[in-house]
Amino acid sequence: MEFKQSGAELYVPDDQSEEKALERVTHMAVGAHQDDLEIMAYHGILECFGKTDRWFLGVTVTNGSGSPRDGIYGRFTDEEMRAVRKIEQRKAAFVGEYAALAALDYTSAAVKDPSGSGVLDDLKLLLTAARPACVYTHNLADKHETHLAVALRVIQAIRELPSILRPKALYGCEVWRDLDWMLDGDKVCFDVSGRENLSAALLGVFDSQICGGKRYDLATMGRRRANATYFASHGTDDTTGLTFGMNLTPLIEDPEVNVEEYVVDHVRRFADAVSAAIRKLGA
Repeated sequence: MEFKQSGAELYVPDDQSEEKALERVTHMAVGAHQDDLEIMAYHGILECFGKTDRWFLGVTVTNGSGSPRDGIYGRFTDEEMRAVRKIEQRKAAFVGEYAALAALDYTSAAVKDPSGSGVLDDLKLLLTAARPACVYTHNLADKHETHLAVALRVIQAIRELPSILRPKALYGCEVWRDLDWMLDGDKVCFDVSGRENLSAALLGVFDSQICGGKRYDLATMGRRRANATYFASHGTDDTTGLTFGMNLTPLIEDPEVNVEEYVVDHVRRFADAVSAAIRKLGA
């Protein structure tokens, strides 16, 4: 694969050729930073783990050089952090038995620049080679600007492909804003209760973040358990782990759908439901 950034790479954990590694892909996730895939797209990893007919392709868009750091990593330079985070993401790909991991090596500034074409070109290259049926990325209400930019680039890249090459489904997932606020009828619910040991292992390899001052491992597992328990108020738990997704498939089925209006409509429906409930109960 010839990516735009000189430091980009495609890592194949089981040493298959790049062509064979990508042609087996069924599920693909595109995250902004190292560990985003393991937080937001665990459903896809779990769907493929240990299978011979399903394979997961992870794509990390940025290089991780601007990561917060503390402890033993407190004095690391940006370049040293970049190297550490690349190794950590490779470890996760090996543990999770990914078909392949693409590290695109962009800065956050480059990803957020709407005039840049490099990210789009790389994503279209991967989508065309892998032809996944299902793609996960960040949700359109995520409060992290780099996450939101990645989601927008994914949508644009898919829209620019011929319809025959587009995935059947695209989901926006939870990282820097959960989707509990969405109406239940709008949520895509992913059961991620299986193999908690695998989830813990995947999150645990990102030592630079956990020991660097952010307990993403505990927060992620806690959110999944909370989603499962608080999803239904009048019934017992059906699962021990849920993640919520925003269905972005209509945005790639019809490129004429306005992205901003699409997500704002979700917010508007939530606001309308809150107002209706208050009026009903006589406030």
